[in-house]
Amino acid sequence: MIFVSAFTVAFGRMSTPSPTFDTPADSLPARGPDRAAVCAVGRRPWLARFARAIKEEIGGLGIRLLIANIVVSLLPSHNFCRLRTAIYRLAGLDIGERSLIFGRIEFAGTGALQHRLHIGADTMINVHFFADLSAEIHIGDRVSVGHHVRLVTAEHDVGPAACRAGKLRPKPICIQDGCWIGAASMILPGVNLGQSTIVSAGSLVSGNVPANRMVGGVPARPLKLLPG
Repeated sequence: MIFVSAFTVAFGRMSTPSPTFDTPADSLPARGPDRAAVCAVGRRPWLARFARAIKEEIGGLGIRLLIANIVVSLLPSHNFCRLRTAIYRLAGLDIGERSLIFGRIEFAGTGALQHRLHIGADTMINVHFFADLSAEIHIGDRVSVGHHVRLVTAEHDVGPAACRAGKLRPKPICIQDGCWIGAASMILPGVNLGQSTIVSAGSLVSGNVPANRMVGGVPARPLKLLPG
């Protein structure tokens, strides 16, 4: 899909003459290497456009995470967890000892994403985990993250009527030690989950949660005070 998108961007307007190649045909050398060199100039804009499109398609992920995700996608979910985790460590992710990644991580954001995700020791990340790394995400020790959990750090200012999604405002997420995040939950930008918090499955957490609380619902609300 990356190459299809890049090809479309680079060659989608093949009928439009290159703006940088306006040498009249009768002024070209009749034959030989000189003519070939001049003609090559006319082809360069298409190559440059293609290269630029490729860079835009994969630039947000970074080459190390791109390669890591290609490799781990070959591993079946819930198997080879130690190998998968080791591959992500080699890609630059900060993952503590004895932590395991059960499936391929879906990343979002731009720049050096591998430096914005921090996972503590003895933590388990289940399959279909989505990490928006527009800002940093800190996951503590002994945290359990259910399948299809989404952590979103990017939000927008409210813009004018022409475009309500205004300026991007990334905010970090912090999940402290001992938390349990149920399946299909979403944590929104700027949220801090206190130590030993439980988030019920399918919840939408938009505000900070004190330690030793169970929350649930859309939006999440306090359900129970847990023993400390």
